[in-house]
Amino acid sequence: MFSSADLKTRALELGFNLVGITPAQPSPYLDSYFRWVEAGMQGTMGYMARPDRQDRRRDLNVILPGVQSLVVVGLDYASAAIPDDVLHDPSRGRIAAYAWGLDYHDILTPRLEALANWLQTASGQQTNHRVYVDTGPLLERSHAYQAGLGFTGKNTMLIHPRRGSTFFLGEILTDLEFDTYDSPGKATLCGTCTRCLNACPTNAFPRPNVLDARRCISYLTIEHKSSIDTALRPLMGNWVYGCDVCQDVCPFQRFASPTHEVAFYPPNLDHIAPKLVDLLALDDATFHQRYYGSPIYRIKRERLVRNACVAAGNWGHTDAVLPLKHLLSDPSPLIRTHAAWSLRQIMGDDSRDFLQAHLLHETDSPVREEIQSLLESGS
Repeated sequence: MFSSADLKTRALELGFNLVGITPAQPSPYLDSYFRWVEAGMQGTMGYMARPDRQDRRRDLNVILPGVQSLVVVGLDYASAAIPDDVLHDPSRGRIAAYAWGLDYHDILTPRLEALANWLQTASGQQTNHRVYVDTGPLLERSHAYQAGLGFTGKNTMLIHPRRGSTFFLGEILTDLEFDTYDSPGKATLCGTCTRCLNACPTNAFPRPNVLDARRCISYLTIEHKSSIDTALRPLMGNWVYGCDVCQDVCPFQRFASPTHEVAFYPPNLDHIAPKLVDLLALDDATFHQRYYGSPIYRIKRERLVRNACVAAGNWGHTDAVLPLKHLLSDPSPLIRTHAAWSLRQIMGDDSRDFLQAHLLHETDSPVREEIQSLLESGS
């Protein structure tokens, strides 16, 4: 058996802020997860319901035969304090704080591999391992709870009572046993507080501890690849990538400390709250130039511009009209659909002639249906 104290010391030396070790057992919340999937609350994230993924969650040996232990680490990402008048400026698109800096996968994964390789060398044994940073078939927040890293809030986030919830998680599955394992703390410290539930702009929490991803702004702006429900668009405000509302209002966030990880600090204001007119004007080249190496890069230009169209419609300012009209000629039907909605939101009936004229040469059926619906509803 290997010393858990030595492993934790090494993890902290590598820059992780939190580390816990738990036996490699299925999540205690597995049944709740399966009920969540059965209710369809994962939306279009089909991979979450795949049978092979569910098999891995039931038995971690399917991921790594002979697995004995699960090492869970945390790395803080809270960085710059940004004035509210910037974050809530409707002319700017708001980006979730975790995406202000470099892509966390590129930071955590090499360090986890380094920790796993050190573990093999230090143990003197031939060990096997797998490393994950929110990409594997693990219910990582519940495993982190089992490893003593915090409790699950009513917003489904893992919350450390002395650090809040602004930290990334990473895991190492290993077939090495440890001399001691961590124990979970209290299952919840929320008490009667419902700030996160009440603050959610889209009412994405049907009840405490349950998130309906289909209504979640983070899901809608990142994971959802198609058209956003017209009923939800006005509720999304100026968010263009992710959402921090249910974390920001949590009382435990007052304990969050700025990260020591320089890579998570934003290089400029464009990585926090870029001007919407600039986002609407992005082409593939400028998107690559601005966001390569950022988590935002994963959703590509199409989804970011789609999100900016929604935010521009909610802004309602005529400064967005010209770039939105240009986007009606964009090669992407998804962008054209949301540009049309945004123009209708900003211009009202003044958009009618322009949109009707566009219908004469619009060939994509979903775009045509969207515009026809806008013209018929007058909304």
